[in-house]
Amino acid sequence: MSEIDLDLQTVEEELTDEEEGEDGGGRVVLGVLDGTTPDEEWVEVVEDGGTLVLSIEGDVNELAAGFAGDVREIDGDLMQFRGFLVVTPPGVGIDASRLD
Repeated sequence: MSEIDLDLQTVEEELTDEEEGEDGGGRVVLGVLDGTTPDEEWVEVVEDGGTLVLSIEGDVNELAAGFAGDVREIDGDLMQFRGFLVVTPPGVGIDASRLD
């Protein structure tokens, strides 16, 4: 029987990194949508797999205009809910079925 060389420490570290969301995935980022944060920062969070929950302070259409198109272009989703804008990355849908 031949010897198998397994680097279990490396495997464990990689699994831990995935579980902790090292790539940004699985993160929920709370913030304020008031025009002071550059649009690119919001897009970067979503591109990295994070979800944004932003308190809206002003006109949501004006405030989100600079990044909403970019989010939709990468197949992310946006939804306004009770004074918040929820922005999810590709593959994470927003289920509003219980709001009826």
